[in-house]
Amino acid sequence: MKKALVLCTGNSCRSQMAEGLWNHLGEGRWRVHSAGSKPAGFVHPMAVQVMKEIDIDISKNKSRHIEEFSHEQFDVVVTVCDRAKKTCPTLPGAPVQHHWPFDDPAFAEGSEEQRRQVFRRVRDEIRERIESFLAG
Repeated sequence: MKKALVLCTGNSCRSQMAEGLWNHLGEGRWRVHSAGSKPAGFVHPMAVQVMKEIDIDISKNKSRHIEEFSHEQFDVVVTVCDRAKKTCPTLPGAPVQHHWPFDDPAFAEGSEEQRRQVFRRVRDEIRERIESFLAG
């Protein structure tokens, strides 16, 4: 089984959705974790909601610090925000490192439904990127 680590600064939205999606899409061939350089300490409730819409449950996920994974080996490390790319340490044991920047849905403005639409858009963009990676 291959292992991947998805990094974001707060580890509350994008990286959490990517972890859930990749574990689902990897169909048992991948074990994916997510972490942050400055974890928020929670998984954003709207990220949990939009993932439930596609039958992926991330409600029990935890916001974790990258240091928890500093001694693990990963096949792939992916940063999903520009700040994480700059602030997260490189993991020399990872032979493949990618930067896939996505908008941070936590900063979406407007009504609850407008913010939910941003979370859905980002979720779907993350899914497309992971599907493309897995197909390649």
